[in-house]
Order: sequence, then C-alpha cells, then structure tokens
Amino acid sequence: MTDTMILAADWDRLGDTFLEAIGDTLFMVAVTMIVGGFLGLVLGVLLYTSRKGGILQNRPTYWILNFLVNFVRPIPFIILIAMMFPITLAAMGTTIGRDAATFVMSVAATFTVARIVEQNLVSIEPGKIEAARAMGASPWRIIRTVILPEALGPLVLGYTFIFIAVVDMSAMAGYVGGGGLGDFAIVYGYRAFDTEAMYAAVIAIIILVQAAQLFGNWLSRRIMRH
Repeated sequence: MTDTMILAADWDRLGDTFLEAIGDTLFMVAVTMIVGGFLGLVLGVLLYTSRKGGILQNRPTYWILNFLVNFVRPIPFIILIAMMFPITLAAMGTTIGRDAATFVMSVAATFTVARIVEQNLVSIEPGKIEAARAMGASPWRIIRTVILPEALGPLVLGYTFIFIAVVDMSAMAGYVGGGGLGDFAIVYGYRAFDTEAMYAAVIAIIILVQAAQLFGNWLSRRIMRH
C-alpha cells in the first residue's frame, strides 16, 4: 500500500518532467534529421559524383571528403562531444544544454548520412546515368532527375536507420545537460531507484523508434512500387 502511494506521488512530481523530456528528445531528433539529413545528402552525393568514373570526377575532392567521413564516423558519440568542445563553444556560445547537444548530433549525423547515401547511390545502374550524359544532360540535371529518383526508395530506408541512430545519440545527450528521455531514464529512473520511471522512458523511446521504422518501411515500399 505504501509503495503504491509513493509511486503515485512520484508520477505527480515527475509527470511534467517526463513530458518535457519527450519534447526535448523530439526537438533534438527533428533538428538533427533536418540539418544532418540535408548536409549528409549533399556530402553523400558529392562523394558519389566525385569518385572515379563519376559525373563530377575529382580525385582530390573525393579523397578529402572520404577522409573526413572515415575520420569522424567511427568516433563514439560521447567522445565526439568532448572532441568538439571548442567548436561547439564557438558555434553555439555554450557547450551544455539541448542546443549544444543538438549541434554535435547534427555533425555526427551528417557524416553517417553521407556514407549511407553514397552506398545507396553506388547501386544505381551506370547505364541510366550514361544514357542521360549521352543526351547532353548537365551534372545537376542528372543528379536531380536520375540519381536521386533512382535511389529514393533505398534512401528512405537508410534515413530510417539514421533516425534510430539519432534517437540513440539523443539518449546520451544528458551528459552535456541536453535532457531528453535518456537523461530522464538515468536521473529519475536508474539513479533514483525508480524502475517505473526508467521503463516509462524506455517504452517511450521504443514507441518512437517503432513508429519511425513502420513509417519508413511503408514509405519505401510505396516509392519502389511506383
């Protein structure tokens, strides 16, 4: 009886904090997917088109971009937060809080998206690109009307995978005061020995990820069917 009363009192106290944590997670994930998703798409297309045989073949450009992606992408997010301390401070004016965490998440997502975009574009039939080049289409027109449309279905699945990775990054944002569901689960669940608060945060994360996965799968199938 006593445990039930304490649990009810805890949720009365934590209810608003829990909703705020959900909002922080959605904000960080949404901004990261928009910023990192767009910059990663641009970087990935440049990687694909500047490689040997590409429509914008440029060996120095490809080497530099490839090196940057290979350098940044394997760095664990928590270490990247520390490494980017001076850059985050210069760009955001602070190294703690939700905005600072979102900035680092966007950088990490950019390089991860770039590699996934490049890998999906490589699967495009070279013949379709060559046919467009033979008709005199400009590189930009080929990118816009051939390359991106041909890879759109697989790209949607790739972005769905990235979304899940970004949610995972947001769970670690608490280390720099970013808030979110991961921070809620640790601070108000694990450290406070409140398993219900911890599992509530975990369930919210699972629901978010499953919704994104189902939507991504549906959208990809719809695109590829047409």
